[in-house]
Amino acid sequence: MLIVHVHVHVKPEYIPAFKAASVENARNSVQEAGIARFDVIQRADDPARFILVEVYRSEEAAAAHKDTAHYKTWRDTVAPMMAEPRSSTKYSNVFPDEAGW
Repeated sequence: MLIVHVHVHVKPEYIPAFKAASVENARNSVQEAGIARFDVIQRADDPARFILVEVYRSEEAAAAHKDTAHYKTWRDTVAPMMAEPRSSTKYSNVFPDEAGW
């Protein structure tokens, strides 16, 4: 499993549009066989900050996601909405592992 946290700081005037575009991307992303989970979360004390929590079954699944039409549409749509470039941090899961432990 590969877990990616994508940190996004959105210009305040674009918050509703960013949320709509990101939810649409997430709805399509969870249909991909290689994606186990895809969450869009908004910071409670700073609503212009979001984290996309993307859980992939493999590195290959993460790469395949970036080739989908819905990802490319999201990327191009939200780029001008960002207050700064997005960043990401990659993690591997410790618990539960593939055996469920």
